[in-house]
Amino acid sequence: MSMEVNEGMTNLLSHMKEDYHKWSMACRTVHQNVDDFKRDIEIREEMEAEYGNGLRYEEHTKYIKVMSSSRGGGLCVKCFVVNTENDKKFRFGDILKPAGWKGPTRNFARGNILENDFRGVRWTGC
Repeated sequence: MSMEVNEGMTNLLSHMKEDYHKWSMACRTVHQNVDDFKRDIEIREEMEAEYGNGLRYEEHTKYIKVMSSSRGGGLCVKCFVVNTENDKKFRFGDILKPAGWKGPTRNFARGNILENDFRGVRWTGC
């Protein structure tokens, strides 16, 4: 994997972690006392760390598969990144929505890791 692609993948995972943080902060509830508030913050921080540590990717010939692990240990595909210069429809680094475990949908790109374009990527994937 080239240095440019490695940096793009790091930026993609960072974007997903940041989006998770924004989402979790938007889900705040009103608490009646300080103890509940502190406990809620601890739980939120623990869940953010768990999500961030569970993000990973695997490089394959055509695509890079981005996955996250759940509390039960199962893996979920979040998106695919085009890992070839020879794709007829997409550019190298394009981010694609998963169609399933093994491959992406090929309708349109949700962004590009080489351009730091993550417009269609959220913490849940594409």
